[in-house]
Amino acid sequence: MALRHAVLAALLDGELSGYQLAKAFDLGVANFWYARPQQLYAELGRLERDGLVRGREVVQESRPNKRLFRVTDAGLTELEAFTAASATPSFIRDDLLVQVQAADHVDPAALITRLEERAAFARARIDLFGKLLRAMRGDRTEEDFLRHGDRIGPYLTCLRGLAFEEGNRDWCERSVTVLRERRGDPPSR
Repeated sequence: MALRHAVLAALLDGELSGYQLAKAFDLGVANFWYARPQQLYAELGRLERDGLVRGREVVQESRPNKRLFRVTDAGLTELEAFTAASATPSFIRDDLLVQVQAADHVDPAALITRLEERAAFARARIDLFGKLLRAMRGDRTEEDFLRHGDRIGPYLTCLRGLAFEEGNRDWCERSVTVLRERRGDPPSR
């Protein structure tokens, strides 16, 4: 997947400025695609040059002017072609996994610290995803929203992000327990 497809998908809900796009990436898209704001601004420029998005200037009185971008028909056609293509399976590339791979040959104290940090990060993301999911579905049950909601794509990707972080949390917590037991630490309560 190219960044262009992630940007086009993020713009499907309506016009966004580069700043709003960066915030949308932080909240929703980051669970499956990471990009720095500078990358997003550069990609918006390329997409506009390619005719896949259209930008318009918005004059603001007390703030600098901003540009809002929306997907064009050509951009929708590009997304249609992308979604029809086979998806490449993803693979994990994670420094923490390499560190844990060496657990039998290093002092596990640093690993335990890294794992606890990652578990805390995962718990924060789980909380964020829970809030996003509740905001997307409003007063509806999840089943009702998934059957009748206007736009379920962001909800489904958020569910995947939630499951990913729950898996990370569970693995980190289990790994900490194993490393502590092997060190002879007393069980935690």
